[in-house]
Amino acid sequence: MKEIWVNADPWKAELVTAALEAGADAVVVSPDKVASVKGLGLIKTVSSTGDIRWGEDAFRIRISSAEDEEQIVRLARNHKKVVVETADWKIVPIENLIARNARVFLEVADMDEVRTASGILEKGVHGFVITNPEPTRVREMILELKAEHGRIELTPLEIRSIRPLGMGDRVCVDTCSLMGVGEGCLVGNSSRAFFLIQAESLDNPYVSSRPFRVNAGPVHAYILATQGRTRYLSELESGDEVLRVDGSGRASPLVVGRIKIERRPLLLIEAIGPGGPATMICQNAETVRLVTPAGDAVSVVELRSGIEVWGHIEKPGRHFGHNIRETVLEK
Repeated sequence: MKEIWVNADPWKAELVTAALEAGADAVVVSPDKVASVKGLGLIKTVSSTGDIRWGEDAFRIRISSAEDEEQIVRLARNHKKVVVETADWKIVPIENLIARNARVFLEVADMDEVRTASGILEKGVHGFVITNPEPTRVREMILELKAEHGRIELTPLEIRSIRPLGMGDRVCVDTCSLMGVGEGCLVGNSSRAFFLIQAESLDNPYVSSRPFRVNAGPVHAYILATQGRTRYLSELESGDEVLRVDGSGRASPLVVGRIKIERRPLLLIEAIGPGGPATMICQNAETVRLVTPAGDAVSVVELRSGIEVWGHIEKPGRHFGHNIRETVLEK
């Protein structure tokens, strides 16, 4: 999830309120207004005396030479955040920085600039500083940014076998959002291959729909989270974020409200995709559904060999949930 800062310097309390209400990560203010922000609500301040301090945690650098680019990269290696100023950030200097994994922030005044910055090298910048002076527009920009996490590349996985297992501890992820048909979370046995499990958004004769819930799988399974990370289902807690993904690959953050771990009968599902085999274990229950490329939801108890479902394939291995480029073998 990209970080979102709102510039409120010169001071405008309405901009801070808009940032708070829409869920921005921080506001940029002058040192004498840090206390005023804290009086309005709980949000980080970016200032020489704030939570994120200029010259210590964050820097403003104008690119005018190759030396400036090298300075930004050096700061990024030390986990510093850099607001980059350039005559035209839409071209080469920013591409170079993103290619070198610098934690670059760009100032943006409207959503057209956001979309351009998000699409640089398909990876985009680390964060945005919204400079629009109108609180209503700032609120709209933040909400749109929060809702649109980007896109996840979905891949058809062909089911090869379904086999009942014994009992195990499975996890239901109850989120703070309502999901529709075709929306859910990406879960898998390995950090390489994931299946799109639909939220319990459909009624059946035995139980009402619970569109906030994803019956995700056993405690060992991985779930795709924000920031490009995976999490073990067993380690999720209230307030954590995971990714909501729909059948088109559109992704956005979901806040975890709670998890429920209960002992239930399990199924092993084996499939094949472009990168090789993919497996998942889930509860043996009619309410657990996968999403097909046709947009249908198919219950795991109705799966048959040859049926295709949506999945996601990751290439690098992972270490503590982060993508890494080394050999990691998971079976």
